[in-house]
Amino acid sequence: MANVKSAEKRNRQRLKVRVSNVTQKSTMRSKIKDARAKLASAPATATPDIKQAIEALDKAAQKGLIKKKTASRRVSRLQRALNAATAKK
Repeated sequence: MANVKSAEKRNRQRLKVRVSNVTQKSTMRSKIKDARAKLASAPATATPDIKQAIEALDKAAQKGLIKKKTASRRVSRLQRALNAATAKK
C-alpha cells in the first residue's frame, strides 16, 4: 500500500481509470459480438450493428484502449465479412 499522500491519490486515480477502461472495453467486445452474431443469422439487417461495432472500435482506439492498427484491422475484418455475406445473395 502507498505510504505517501501523492501515491495514495495516484492509486485512487488508477482505480477509477481502470473501471472506466474495463467498462469501455467490455462494451466494445459486446458490440463486436452482437455484430458477428447478427451477420451470421441475418446478413441483410446486420449493417447497423456493424456500424455500431466500428464506432466502438474507433472510440477505443482514440482513447488508447486498443492500438490504432488493431482497431483498423478489426474494422477491416468486420467490413469484409459484411461484404462477403451480402454478396452471397
